[in-house]
Amino acid sequence: MRKTKQLKLLLNEFNQKEDAISIVELVNKFSDKMNKTTVYRILDRFEKEGILHWFIDNDGLKRYAKNKKKSNTKEVHPHFLCEDCGTTSCIPINIKLPSIPEYIIKTSEHFLTGQCKKCLS
Repeated sequence: MRKTKQLKLLLNEFNQKEDAISIVELVNKFSDKMNKTTVYRILDRFEKEGILHWFIDNDGLKRYAKNKKKSNTKEVHPHFLCEDCGTTSCIPINIKLPSIPEYIIKTSEHFLTGQCKKCLS
């Protein structure tokens, strides 16, 4: 993967944050450094390389989070939205997909809402 200035900016953003980041946040934050198409193209590349994964939040926005380990298979784990502070994060537990006769399950979304540990204290 060629390391362009824009690619390094986006990768650095994910290396600095533990929380998932919406596509809208990324486009707005880097609007003076790259156009929207470039942001989408780099995120798509990161996903194909197994660096990031995405999910849809409760507002229908696509959010991206860094994979714990580089993998080209989508991790099946829940995501959590704190209703107080608005942070969205990956919950580090694996979910076993059920085996259903006559169906092939390829992916599953699990989105939880409530209060995070910071807001509870």
